[in-house]
Amino acid sequence: MIEALKNEDLAIKVGGKFRLTALIQKRLLELLEGARPLVERRPGMTDIELVIEEILQDKIAINYEKSDFEKPAGQ
Repeated sequence: MIEALKNEDLAIKVGGKFRLTALIQKRLLELLEGARPLVERRPGMTDIELVIEEILQDKIAINYEKSDFEKPAGQ
């Protein structure tokens, strides 16, 4: 299992587990369609590990102005 997903901090960072899942799914689709990674891919790194690393490094986030999601308090 991906260690970062064991900690609630990642879900809190994006506003909850549902939003985290939506962000991961959207970014995975972009990568499958040919988007370039925003962080360096380490040998053996899976696409989902890459997406998690992009979130951890603040390379991707939810665009609250263009989504139906409400911006979480404190962001």
